[in-house]
Amino acid sequence: MSTISTHVLDTALGHPAPGIPVHLHQLTSAALVGSGTTDADGRVTDFACGQLEPGNYQLRFDVAEYGAATGQELFFPEISVTFTITDERHYHVPLLLSPFAFSTYRGS
Repeated sequence: MSTISTHVLDTALGHPAPGIPVHLHQLTSAALVGSGTTDADGRVTDFACGQLEPGNYQLRFDVAEYGAATGQELFFPEISVTFTITDERHYHVPLLLSPFAFSTYRGS
């Protein structure tokens, strides 16, 4: 079984992005399996979903309110990152956020 965490960094302002709701969906069953809100360090370390089976998942970051709160007009009000869990390990999916772009990668 696997676990997951995420970290959102605001590259335009140069600091972590707190207060962003993040939802974890298992795509095969289209089920919401966990959710959380980024903490003061921009992290969600516990989606309260326990261990995850192999399969396709999606993290949905609702960034619109964060943009408004920081005075940024974000082009993407919601960002979805789809990925595959293949084996038993911890998966870390960071998100680098700016007003007109985003980037992600498989972290460690």
